[in-house]
Amino acid sequence: MRKLIRSVAVGASLAASVLFAPQAIAQDAHAPEQQIAGTDVQLSPNGARDAQTRAIAEANAAEVSAAATLCGTGYELEFAEQLPDSRRYGTLFTYVKSSVGSYGVCALFDNNTSSAKHMKLKLCPNKEGAACPTDEGTYSQYAGPVKYESSNGLYVMCAPVTAIMWDANGTPIIDRVRSATLCD
Repeated sequence: MRKLIRSVAVGASLAASVLFAPQAIAQDAHAPEQQIAGTDVQLSPNGARDAQTRAIAEANAAEVSAAATLCGTGYELEFAEQLPDSRRYGTLFTYVKSSVGSYGVCALFDNNTSSAKHMKLKLCPNKEGAACPTDEGTYSQYAGPVKYESSNGLYVMCAPVTAIMWDANGTPIIDRVRSATLCD
């Protein structure tokens, strides 16, 4: 039933485009897909525009879906990064949500090694003096999720997230600090 309603709405929208703005069809043909194939997970507008995020999401649909479930309802994939590089000891996923009066950012740090590692994931809201949700311990699957929700989207956007993973000798094999959202 839900697909039928969506199909009717899409059909009506397409008909309106043909009648009123044929150039809209050409533009829509080049717009990135908003939903990750094989999942119920949506890409945020920034995530849909980021080729790296789309490629990682398509190649790791099960992980993206599991992380979105841990973040909760309404979160869309904003960013995905293999860390430290193509060796991929871990993957950092960030999700955002935005609805009337409610904004959120959520991060999850996936352990892609074959053994448990000491990991730390920290998310700091873009607000001076605010507490930084942190998850640290030895994990075989993932650290997190850590999230921050606010009625003010300014505290969510450009919030720094830190992902650290240590080897058995205590040497960092991943030490990444970046914005949890794709900021200009």
